[in-house]
Amino acid sequence: MEFLELLFGKIGDLTWGWSLIPILVIFGVFITIATGFVQFQFFKRMFRVLSNDNNSGDPNAISARAALLVSVGGRVGGGNIAGVAVAITLGGPGAVFWMWAIALVGMATSLVECSLAQLFKRKVGESEYRGGPAAAILHGLGNEYRWLAVVYAVCLIAAFGLGFNAFQGNTVAGAVQDSLGIDRLWTGLVLAAISGLIIFGGIQRIAKVADVVVPIMAIGYLLMAVIVILINITSLPGVLYDIVSNAFGLQEAVGGGMGAAIAQGLRRGLFSNEAGLGSAPNVAATAEVRHPISQGITQSFSVFIDTIIICSCTAFVILLGDVYVPGAEGIDGVALTQQSMVSHLGEWVQYFLTGAILLFSFSSIIYNYYLGENAMTVLTRSSMGILGLRVAIIAIVFLGATAPAATAVFFFSDPMMGILALVNLLVIMMLFPVAMRLLRDFRRQLKEGVERPVLDPANYTDLDIDREAWRLPQV
Repeated sequence: MEFLELLFGKIGDLTWGWSLIPILVIFGVFITIATGFVQFQFFKRMFRVLSNDNNSGDPNAISARAALLVSVGGRVGGGNIAGVAVAITLGGPGAVFWMWAIALVGMATSLVECSLAQLFKRKVGESEYRGGPAAAILHGLGNEYRWLAVVYAVCLIAAFGLGFNAFQGNTVAGAVQDSLGIDRLWTGLVLAAISGLIIFGGIQRIAKVADVVVPIMAIGYLLMAVIVILINITSLPGVLYDIVSNAFGLQEAVGGGMGAAIAQGLRRGLFSNEAGLGSAPNVAATAEVRHPISQGITQSFSVFIDTIIICSCTAFVILLGDVYVPGAEGIDGVALTQQSMVSHLGEWVQYFLTGAILLFSFSSIIYNYYLGENAMTVLTRSSMGILGLRVAIIAIVFLGATAPAATAVFFFSDPMMGILALVNLLVIMMLFPVAMRLLRDFRRQLKEGVERPVLDPANYTDLDIDREAWRLPQV
């Protein structure tokens, strides 16, 4: 066990320690410039998905909005409540600025990776689609790269399907026990039972649950944050000044100054919005849309919602209060967010925040499960493999909730996610010319006055795309 911990520790150091974050930042800046700042060009178009529910009229198909909500449900989680607090504690208020910066860059990365996932998706049954970076490897790069798809799938199952679900169960049970005094055993049983009910229903049931849960949790949390901001509106300009000045070293809030702000902001921002990490494209591929870039734009919007909106709300709640003291040792993580909210609105709000954590973590569990299921289809076509994964994840959620020390077994999660991200970035780099080809096609149709651009498979006969998945819509 010590050898394995040492091995995965080295992998974590080689990925998250020095290579991965600079690569994600540099490549994100490159994509932004090469695509002509695509995330800003199509920013207004992103909001169309909120009112345009189903692109095909097929009630069994996953709509663009449903895929967005599943993705937001996965991205929005502990990183938005605890992660922001950790970033501020270790990096000062300036870390928030760098979280914003990496989100704006990551919006372009997410657009490209999710558009590629859409292009190479496969139709399964009458109304279901599967895809993601593994499918992009197999059908975009060729079967000789199958080994790379297997590496990706194993890392995805290990990190998201197993490891992160144990931590989510632990987070929920801990929050419920601390605020409501309910024993971890009962929380674990309820969480495992509800998770099982949903994941055995497949992606359609997951999407339907996300369509209800995600708006409730996001809007509820945002409303509370907006109330806090309005109560302290006269202090907001000062907080914004502190964020910007600390970000550029004009004032030092913590040891490490500007360097700590950059490091913590970039790291926590990437952990939160997952742009470039190779997870969200799996969900993006499930949507039925007319053109891959359309879903890319939608998933870019998901990054904006996660970091620019929800993470910012958490940051303002903390920085507008008096619980956080720059440079001082004390509470951090979810406790800092919770106590800051309490200082603004009263003791009752800790119960609201517990509910928010419950919904955030629950939506992440079902999102993580689907990532694991999608990866399992790369490794085996057997239905027993999927069944085994479902049972294992229900057991792991229960274990994480009832035995918090057991989560230490999943020390491999972060290193595996590091390998996952490097594989995904390699795939994006190799297929970037294809993504640019899609983008040029989308822009050309818009220029010609086409309101909703459509992918014509006849223009992509040189690529291994599923013609059934990309039949021209009946007008």
